[in-house]
Amino acid sequence: MAKQYQFPERPIRKKRKKQEKKFGNNNRKKLLIVFAVLLLFICVLIGRLLYINLSSSDTYARIVMAQMDYDSKSIPFKRGDIKDRNGTVLATSEKVYNLVLDPYVVLNSNGDCEKPTAEAIEDYFGIDKAKVYEVLDENPDSRYVVLAKKLDYDTVKAYQDFMNSEDEQDQEDSALVKGIWFEEEYLRQYPYDSLAASLIGFTVSGNQGTWGLEGYYNDMLNGTNGREYGYLSEESDFERTTVAAINGYNVVSTIDLNIQRIVEKYVAQLAQERRSKHTGVIVANPNTGEILAMADSPTFNLNSPRDLSAYYSEEEIENLSDAEETNALYDIWRNFCVSDTFEAGSTIKPLTIGAALDENKVSTGDSFLCDGGEDLFDGVGTQHIPCHNIYGHGATTLQEAIMWSCNDALMQIGNRIGTTDMLKYHRLYGFGQVTGIDLPGEAGAESLVFNESTMGSFELATSAFGQGFNLTMVQMVAAFSSIVNGGHYYQPHVVKEITTESGHVVKSFDKVLVRNTLSKETCDWLKEAMYQTVADDGVYTTGTAARVDGYTIGGKTGTAEKVPRGTGKYVVSFIGFAPVEDPQVVVYVVIDELQDNQEDSSAPTKMAGDILREVLPYLQIFPNNGEGGEETGGDPGNYQWGAEPETNDDGTPIENGDTESNAIVDEDGDGYDDITGEYYWGEPTE
Repeated sequence: MAKQYQFPERPIRKKRKKQEKKFGNNNRKKLLIVFAVLLLFICVLIGRLLYINLSSSDTYARIVMAQMDYDSKSIPFKRGDIKDRNGTVLATSEKVYNLVLDPYVVLNSNGDCEKPTAEAIEDYFGIDKAKVYEVLDENPDSRYVVLAKKLDYDTVKAYQDFMNSEDEQDQEDSALVKGIWFEEEYLRQYPYDSLAASLIGFTVSGNQGTWGLEGYYNDMLNGTNGREYGYLSEESDFERTTVAAINGYNVVSTIDLNIQRIVEKYVAQLAQERRSKHTGVIVANPNTGEILAMADSPTFNLNSPRDLSAYYSEEEIENLSDAEETNALYDIWRNFCVSDTFEAGSTIKPLTIGAALDENKVSTGDSFLCDGGEDLFDGVGTQHIPCHNIYGHGATTLQEAIMWSCNDALMQIGNRIGTTDMLKYHRLYGFGQVTGIDLPGEAGAESLVFNESTMGSFELATSAFGQGFNLTMVQMVAAFSSIVNGGHYYQPHVVKEITTESGHVVKSFDKVLVRNTLSKETCDWLKEAMYQTVADDGVYTTGTAARVDGYTIGGKTGTAEKVPRGTGKYVVSFIGFAPVEDPQVVVYVVIDELQDNQEDSSAPTKMAGDILREVLPYLQIFPNNGEGGEETGGDPGNYQWGAEPETNDDGTPIENGDTESNAIVDEDGDGYDDITGEYYWGEPTE
């Protein structure tokens, strides 16, 4: 057997240990030097940037702005107008110009341009040329210095005509005028200053609407900026493209400028002669919910909304703290008609009686004994709630309860209605609920009205005549309008339509029926009772100051003692409508703390009558030929719904040969002649 060959064993080698590289002192020094150099470079760079930012930021920023003039610039949009219902502009935006000087161009153009430029600026813009020289000296490298703001078109055009003149002398003079250009922007203007100020509102920087229609319809009124771009084509030619600005929509309000003027005339007259803490007036169309006028006092100038000089001396303004100044401005900016709540008082009485009639808790023939007040338990003890006639009215009919504004009778009626039904009708009338009117800052007063847990027998009685719970003027107008238009509660609104610049209607706001409140029969009875409240000559009748010669006016006064009771502070009011036979206008006047006699409810009543005296003819509602008023010789206290027609000597009716009769009469004797356009009313049902 052959012997197997044995390979020799390989000698075992010892592994050498890898020698670790050491980071020597020399390397450390080199790294530190590099780090120090980099740190120094960064510090120098930061220092340079800080220096540029502090000393020359204006220069570089203006260079960019100057480049924008040639390469890319924003084209501002025009904010939409606010108009009255007839198209009269109440708020608009006018293009204005900022005068910009480029000192770098002036100082680095060929020729001596300083003097001609300074003289042109002085001649056409009224800026002392010494100031121009000062700007050039202090900012020689600047590309953007605003010398004047909000120049009008005529001022700018005069300068441009000079620069573009074909006259040889003008061309010679303008040849060395350099570095002047203009920025365009829009300035909000209000042609009628303080007219409808709190309703219109105003804008702050950036076209941001504040208060009123400016705030509520801000997004509709605003448009979108355009832009002009400049660029080099492939052939290195300078090209431009423009994306046009999109202007905002116009807002056409329901306000009538002339009615607004009439209202504000009487509000200003009261403020001047008698003064009050606040006064508010609303004129509305009860058949649509449209607000025809809305005014309050104090007011302000929309073109200078932060000016308090009408109410404070210069010294007082200087001493106002920031918080005090803010509160003072808020007080005059706030719309009293929608943002303030108060106890309405006796203007609630027709609504209370309407609820009682519809719930069959009273009938039109009922009578109540007024002995001067009621003794009621308020949860702690018995409290005497007086009638405004502390001696009592005696036997009082349901109609006289309204005419005489009898608290005692109303407390008895409230007791018959009961808590459940009273609260039911408060909700139907919208008390404590926002109406949804298209204005910002509307107060809902949800926490200031009664509910099932807070209305006891005492609260039930006082709420019947309008005390103990709060509402706003616009809530009252909406509720009251429903009882003079036949029971239809329409949402109040102040905008009629939204249109484009060319007049195309983008959105139209029609009347919105929210719900029904009372039956037509009850509404008709209430209208007659409120007519007698104004027309009757009885010693207790409360609304006679609202009479207007030749017109049938209905309405109700209100006097409410403010909380805390016993301080002698009152809110007095009157809410009325006309004409009684076909209501077209509701007027609500509220005076908060009338200075000379706070309980004088004749002040708002007379103001309402004065307003109606001018508004009715303007609306082409003319005197009714003898039905009420001294001017026509009629007896305002004897107006009847079913007035007898004129007759011949033999007793037959006088007929008009020019027209045919096509009267449609219902079982109650109410009717309408669709040819003559005349309305007929029968006697109210007892």
